Amino acid sequence: MNWEDECYLLSKKKFKENANIINVFTLNKGKVGGIVYGGSSRKIRNYLQISNKLFVFNNSKNENKIGYFKTELIKAVSPNYFNDKEKTSALISLCSLLNSLLPESQPYKNIYKSFEKFINTLNLDNWIVLYIFFEINLIKELGYDVNLKSFNDSTNDIYSLKKIKIDGYNYEVPNFLIKQNIPSEITKLLIKKSLIFTRNVLLNKFFIPNNLIFPKSRVILENYFN
Repeated sequence: MNWEDECYLLSKKKFKENANIINVFTLNKGKVGGIVYGGSSRKIRNYLQISNKLFVFNNSKNENKIGYFKTELIKAVSPNYFNDKEKTSALISLCSLLNSLLPESQPYKNIYKSFEKFINTLNLDNWIVLYIFFEINLIKELGYDVNLKSFNDSTNDIYSLKKIKIDGYNYEVPNFLIKQNIPSEITKLLIKKSLIFTRNVLLNKFFIPNNLIFPKSRVILENYFN
């Protein structure tokens, strides 16, 4: 079975002496794994960086067997942020979440476009807020809508915290997330509380019920805002 598509690199691991097994998030096929021969060579490993945009050519005997990828670089993403630990951590975190949560070979075009949009806004001052909204949207696209709008009330203080209950779980949510109104000045406390909220939803609805390991990279990102 042969196909080709654009994609983002989610993960890679060494396979044999000069090959890698990679997982990519493609526009039309969803998350797919494949073997890249020569992946350890200097030429290829230089662009096989997590979050880089690639073009892949897949060759496999059938849908149930891992295929072989030929890869080309479309856009280098990760090298732009090698000197920014927070943004690098955010990219690795998102790729790890997608790699853990996306089912194999099922297209999620809305998530793909949302991920690409976030990458294109990483240079904005409020990028971390957009990261948080990406996670909320990811949760929704995967089939669970936290429906924060239903908790909206007359409280106009977008800097306040609100305690809510969703499906029997108690959460503390920054009011700006409920009102979907990004503050002109956002504190580390608000960012931390927002990341704790989305982490807890991800744990309660996806990771714990499915016995999945929560990505360490996501915890590292959260710790930058202590």
